Amino acid sequence: MSEPASEASSAAVLHRLAAVREAIHKAEEAADRPDGSVQLVAVSKTFGADDIVPVLEAGQRVFGENRVQEAMGKWPGLRERFPGVELHLIGPLQTNKVREAVAHFDVIETLDRESLAIALATERAKRGKMARLLVQVNTGEEAQKAGIAPLDADAFLAACRDRWELPVEGLMCIPPADEPPSPHFALLATIARRNGLSLLSMGMSADFEAAIQLGATHVRVGSAIFGHR
Repeated sequence: MSEPASEASSAAVLHRLAAVREAIHKAEEAADRPDGSVQLVAVSKTFGADDIVPVLEAGQRVFGENRVQEAMGKWPGLRERFPGVELHLIGPLQTNKVREAVAHFDVIETLDRESLAIALATERAKRGKMARLLVQVNTGEEAQKAGIAPLDADAFLAACRDRWELPVEGLMCIPPADEPPSPHFALLATIARRNGLSLLSMGMSADFEAAIQLGATHVRVGSAIFGHR
């Protein structure tokens, strides 16, 4: 007798999760990096709470979501059931969603412009606290993609620190889909190094092993775990 569809689906997700964890471990070893030095961000965007529960039950606690409203609809209940969740916003953030984003996310990876920095600084003044922040760098300088241009990154990071007093801890990038990712990962690592930043969110399902080789501290993996919606 075959398994019910939901059980079969959960089993497949857990198998893929285990495979991703093992691939991260092997990539750490190959890069001569300590075991556990790379944090898996399981990208659960577009998947409902029922799809996420098996991954939570398997011990995964760091997740990425693209949209503030979507996250607000499913994560409060999940967090009650599974303590210790760390939620990353990995999609574009509109300035009118800053209050909700800071209230619901632990890490915002997509700080990408002055108006957003000002809105975050204003919210920090009101709340007395702030999510951890990463600046998104548009390493491929693609017109359709968000992010600070590489040549502008140093000045923007200095303004975040000195003018807006924002707690930027690292950088994030999404390389162009039609180019080898490694040069973009290397560029991001170089910008982070010269600015004294410790976190690098880079690498997704198709290229996270290359990102780990070049210094990623966080890899954002969705389809390789959850499959395609």
